[in-house]
Amino acid sequence: MARVPEAAVKRLPIYLRVLSDLAEEGAEVISSAELSRLTGLSSEQIRKDFVYFGVLGKRGVGYRIGHLCHRLRQLLGLEEEVRVALVGAGNLGTALARYNLMRQKEVRITAVFDRDWDKVGKKIEHLEILPMEDLERVIREQGIKMAIIAVPPSSAREVADALVEAGVKAILNFSPVKLDGRGKAYVKNIDLTMELEALAFYAGGREKG
Repeated sequence: MARVPEAAVKRLPIYLRVLSDLAEEGAEVISSAELSRLTGLSSEQIRKDFVYFGVLGKRGVGYRIGHLCHRLRQLLGLEEEVRVALVGAGNLGTALARYNLMRQKEVRITAVFDRDWDKVGKKIEHLEILPMEDLERVIREQGIKMAIIAVPPSSAREVADALVEAGVKAILNFSPVKLDGRGKAYVKNIDLTMELEALAFYAGGREKG
């Protein structure tokens, strides 16, 4: 497969969510025009994305929803449960874990770690908070390849390195410091403060000039 733009990969979950809802309603076929209406993306963009991944529809018919859902799950690696490690059981980490455990079925937080011994041994829903000393062992035992970092900036680099060393290949970083995977893992940095500050531009109506 040719190198796929990151933006196209990010759109795959959008397609999958819409198509999964349609499948549950009993729909069997969809056109790029209808998918465009439901996702807010252009028909041209949708067809281009699908070509990247070898997904072709039939002219005058469209795409078979069941087949498309199956293919998207394959591409996203969601055919089996994807296990995730969460490092940081503070307010943000706890909220992320609870939301994930209540709402997400395919990508699941299955291990939570913290270095604060006042938190270790306590539970977030059914998951016991584990000490950092157990991180590498548990990640390898569970075959975890994805992780979330929700720790103070002073600890983020050390935590990221430990996760990569343990075999994690993809990291979602909520710590307010930009991280990289040292060439061994993909890291998505999310700075909530900067995101909110950017939203303030629209909240103030200044985009209207």
